[in-house]
Amino acid sequence: MIKEDKRVRIITGHYGSGKTECAVNYVIKLREMIEGPIAIGDLDVVNPYFRTREKKELLEARGIQVIDSSINGRCVDVPALSPAIVAPLKNSDYNYVVDLGGDHVGSRAFARFIGDLDKDDYDMFFVINANREETTTAEGVIEHIGKIEYTTGIKVTGLINNTHMVRETTVEDVLKGQEIAKEVSRVKGIPIRYIACTGDIAGRLPEGLDGEVLEIEMIMREDWM
Repeated sequence: MIKEDKRVRIITGHYGSGKTECAVNYVIKLREMIEGPIAIGDLDVVNPYFRTREKKELLEARGIQVIDSSINGRCVDVPALSPAIVAPLKNSDYNYVVDLGGDHVGSRAFARFIGDLDKDDYDMFFVINANREETTTAEGVIEHIGKIEYTTGIKVTGLINNTHMVRETTVEDVLKGQEIAKEVSRVKGIPIRYIACTGDIAGRLPEGLDGEVLEIEMIMREDWM
């Protein structure tokens, strides 16, 4: 269950894996389940598109604090992080979701805050999209996990199978990603925590899959995308 994950949830993955979509859907579902202060930190200072800050008004309307760039501009490609990112790490009253930039390059943004992280009070979820070129195999996923763990200095604690082709996603896509996630889980000893997919796909998945189904909406993509 989402509400049973550790207080600080860090969501990372390969570029184009859909980690921001996962992070935004995750924090909205978390808001629906629990009371108290909730924040999401947008630490993506690499990619100027599809970032959490683009949905700041939507999230804040639901009672979710959005912490993003120290520069006021949604698509300003400047690696400026707000010092407010630290506050929910230190304040145990907060439930905190952190959306990291893609790959080990993007994860560098969080390395500077590791000293403020309680190592017993976090989960770091790696989002797998087996339809992305560099993560079509378990070996590719494991390589990316290793680089991110090395850069951040903390371990991935769970996997999210988010294999998709946007609106052309099929059940077969998800199941292909599930097989890769299972192999990564076997080799690395990291559990599959969630299977992220839209509701129409979720209703057609076979029973007994490893991980909890996390139904998501396409919040980050406009209808015309």
